[in-house]
Amino acid sequence: MNTGKSALVHGYEVVIGFETHAQLSTRSKIFSRASTAFGAEPNTQACAVDLALPGTLPVMNKGAVERAIEFGLAVGSHIAPRSIFARKNYFYPDLPKGYQISQFEIPVVQGGQVEFFLAGERRSVRLVRAHLEEDAGKSLHEDFVGQTGIDLNRAGTPLLEIVTEPDMRSSEEAVAYAKELHKIVTWIGICDGNMQEGSFRCDANVSVRKPGAPLGTRREIKNLNSFKFMQQAIDFEVRWQIERIEDGHAIEQATVLFNPDTGETRAMRSKEDAADYRYFPDPDLPPLVIADEWVQRVRDAMTELPRVMAQRFQADYGLTEYDATVLTQSRAMAAYFEAAAKASGQPKLTSNWIMGELARRLNAGEIEITESAVNALQLAQLLVRIADGTISNNAAKQVFDALWSREGGDVDQLIEAKGLKQLNDTDALGEIVDTVLAANPKNVEEYRGGNSKALNALVGQIMKASQGKANPQQVNELLRKKMG
Repeated sequence: MNTGKSALVHGYEVVIGFETHAQLSTRSKIFSRASTAFGAEPNTQACAVDLALPGTLPVMNKGAVERAIEFGLAVGSHIAPRSIFARKNYFYPDLPKGYQISQFEIPVVQGGQVEFFLAGERRSVRLVRAHLEEDAGKSLHEDFVGQTGIDLNRAGTPLLEIVTEPDMRSSEEAVAYAKELHKIVTWIGICDGNMQEGSFRCDANVSVRKPGAPLGTRREIKNLNSFKFMQQAIDFEVRWQIERIEDGHAIEQATVLFNPDTGETRAMRSKEDAADYRYFPDPDLPPLVIADEWVQRVRDAMTELPRVMAQRFQADYGLTEYDATVLTQSRAMAAYFEAAAKASGQPKLTSNWIMGELARRLNAGEIEITESAVNALQLAQLLVRIADGTISNNAAKQVFDALWSREGGDVDQLIEAKGLKQLNDTDALGEIVDTVLAANPKNVEEYRGGNSKALNALVGQIMKASQGKANPQQVNELLRKKMG
């Protein structure tokens, strides 16, 4: 369970749980051979099985099951050796069957947890379950005046619905959880994570209560498709619920939508309970049986998990737990770090630069590390020159600027062209130190009298006299030696 402290909002505790629909990366649908490719013309990828035409029968997609197993293994869940598919009955224009095939009483993935850092503190959100189900179609309103269009291409698309306990206590924590979950499903390759295309859709169940009181009535914010909107929607919903309660009104269970243009949520319909869906076992699908041998084969084929890689980075490169976790936010970032660390032989310096200067550039440009203008080997060359004293850290930033703007030339050529090579000649540096000491007798006396700040003033004078090229470490050593 989350051990972080709950931040109260106007005296109320916020309680948040998540239901996330991750579209599985199979090429065909969960119970048919129809394509799952995005962007096709409406109703060109819905076959007779997806429409539940008379005489058709669903057949389980083995790849969808294996992806569910992978997820369960990634988050430490129990993989049910036998699970059941059920019919979830409701009537909606884009649901041609009049029911959705899902799992209810016995899901394929049970329990588990998602761990992440928030403000440098480790947090954990417990999972209730992750179950397989098919997606419904899509109702289109915007292009039809007074009418609604129905596109059934998504009908039957395989989904893994991931359900949490109500463990989150702020919008910041909810977004951090969602980002970590997004990282996991994309890292292991079971979902492409494209939120704009609907591959990763989050529903947030939000309620408020006085500390120590029973859980409040929740309202479900549907289909949050960006982390930015997710936080805005939760924050608005929290304020709205508190205001309603303070005004003497009761919160009614409901499904709501978030409007990013207004920044507000609005009720779409009253929220159904499980009994309203009249779940019963699907008579056309036998129980899903998953043998231990199948689970082991999936486990053996899986890529190194982010938490395992983070532990290896701690052991092999001496990184802190926090640094190792940040550097394994994506497979691309982890690969970049490892390539630069091995080439430079400076893992801690590599970590600092990736999480500092490089991250700042990526964030400013809103780009991924795969689009970085400075590749891992270029960064490694730069770090080698910092480590061997050729250039200072400040000079390195100038070289990094040049590399980022693609001025041309490698690291050594840019250092020479810009005259950034650090002054490491002890004799030449000693002459500058002697000159500065002779010109600043007051600072010398203050240092000898115990004022350590006087040393900094002398270092500054020497750096100025050397035009910033003096090696600061050597300067400090020479000053202390010459001043006793």
